[in-house]
Amino acid sequence: MIHALVTGATDGIGLATAKELHQRGVTVLVHGRGEARARASAKSVGPGALPVWGDLASFQQVRALATQTEQALAGAPLDILLNNAGVFETERRESADGHELTMAVNHLAPFLLTSLLLPAVTRAPQGRVVNVSSIAHARGHLDLEDFDFRRDYEGYAAYAASKQANVLFTRALARRLGGTAVTTSALHPGVIGTKLLRKGFGAMSGGSLEQGAQTSVYCATAPELSKVSGRYYSDRQEAQPAPQARDEKLEERLWTLSEQRTA
Repeated sequence: MIHALVTGATDGIGLATAKELHQRGVTVLVHGRGEARARASAKSVGPGALPVWGDLASFQQVRALATQTEQALAGAPLDILLNNAGVFETERRESADGHELTMAVNHLAPFLLTSLLLPAVTRAPQGRVVNVSSIAHARGHLDLEDFDFRRDYEGYAAYAASKQANVLFTRALARRLGGTAVTTSALHPGVIGTKLLRKGFGAMSGGSLEQGAQTSVYCATAPELSKVSGRYYSDRQEAQPAPQARDEKLEERLWTLSEQRTA
């Protein structure tokens, strides 16, 4: 039996991804910010889907989510950790731990959750960590001296920087997992008609949610990726990330900062 945790799976691309994985016979842990929506969404995904919940804007709740996940697995491996949840904030807000909210939810939360769940992923015959990034990463400028955007804030700049962080984290994690059976990947899901697209970019239309799920599902399940790690994908094909997302020194500096921020 294959188990997958999909974060941000109560609507949008996350819910479509959870449903597609369920149709492929995967036991899906459906994550939502709150219990009620997580339970309702798990029911909509199908029989056997398991609800888990926690607000990714709180490190305490991220840790509780990791504990819930381990309890739901009951010793079974977590074959797929799919960090899908993301936000776009038009005004600067802070997380429960005092970090700029976009960076907290889009990067620090998956960094912490992945760290906590790696023991479960490494129990799998071939574990996968899949991080949903965006083509917006190419326009990101990750300033580690102003990681929380205290000097200047602009919603798109924070979003693009957080998506660049997803790619940098994926590559740094791949190096650390070298020699294990765990692989990592980052991806652009496409321009999809989600709430985030409307809020962040003002776009009223885009591809279907099912289309948006396809590259996530590909990275999570494709047999040909079983020994490929640290790569970036778009439209179910490998793509070249932007030069600034391939800076190994920046990857390592971000890793150190992320460890410090998440304690």
